[in-house]
Amino acid sequence: MTHSTADFSDSLLQAYTGQVRVRVGGLLVQNGAILLAAHRGLLPANVPFWSPPGGGWEFGETIRACLRREFQEETGMSVEVGRFLHLHEFMNKDLQALELFFEVKPLDSTAVPRLGSDPEHPHEGQILTKLAYFTPRQLVSMPVAQVHPVLRLILSPDDVYIPLQLFK
Repeated sequence: MTHSTADFSDSLLQAYTGQVRVRVGGLLVQNGAILLAAHRGLLPANVPFWSPPGGGWEFGETIRACLRREFQEETGMSVEVGRFLHLHEFMNKDLQALELFFEVKPLDSTAVPRLGSDPEHPHEGQILTKLAYFTPRQLVSMPVAQVHPVLRLILSPDDVYIPLQLFK
């Protein structure tokens, strides 16, 4: 059975549609670059959307515990959660989320991130496709739609630490 790109994207995102989610993300800066995860299914033609690692807050856990869990799942790295940095309201036709971003630092300074998985999706239906470090210069040269809004205006790695609140 073949699926159109729209059908495939819709099926990938089905678990998140029609509900308000609270997402927690971690901003890890090392050697002047920011660790990001590529997500598929958010943009047409399977173009990647780059966002800080993180995910959905679950009932019964603290925000910081959520971020540690999500960062471990997606990158294989254990992190220390630092200060709160950014608040972003995401909303489109089908998806809505309140996103909280925190500074994170690896517990092991020699740890190398490796692409993990998202337990909400089967192996063949993973949304995460790649992890990579990007410098601010690389981010501003990318198409705007491919970069998470909290990172679109970053000109220096230090800009990550300037608190920002984006509401529609």
